[in-house]
Amino acid sequence: MKTYSAKPADIEKKWFVIDAEGVVLGRLAVEVANILRGKNKVTYTPHMDCGDNVIIINAEKVALTGNKLADKKYYWHTGHPGGIKERTAGQILDGRFPERVVQKAIERMVPKGPLGRQQMRNLRVVVGPDHNHEAQQPEVLDFASKNTKNKRSQ
Repeated sequence: MKTYSAKPADIEKKWFVIDAEGVVLGRLAVEVANILRGKNKVTYTPHMDCGDNVIIINAEKVALTGNKLADKKYYWHTGHPGGIKERTAGQILDGRFPERVVQKAIERMVPKGPLGRQQMRNLRVVVGPDHNHEAQQPEVLDFASKNTKNKRSQ
């Protein structure tokens, strides 16, 4: 028995659309990270980008459990002494770029390095219900109905 290793010609990429309205952020991020990496396929090869393309719509309506809206903090540094900054998840979701909460959650579940950056290029996160990728004929992936815990009832 030989170990299967996918070649670039063997890789077939599909497109998926996921509606994030009311879906728990962490559960969504795990599922999308696995699709981007290709771990949901039989032909998964760790050193190849064999994952699919994912479009997430309604990113601003994602749900966070517990007090994460107020307590979860995102840090960055300006590069100057004493230049550490922070924002809560609630501030980012109410701000100008609410899709960044979803992007960061998924980005932190994908490996760091050239392969992870390539896989993150297959992700599109959109604010609102409309996206401009109808030409790719994406499949609708109903993530909220896979498990009752995936959708947050508030």
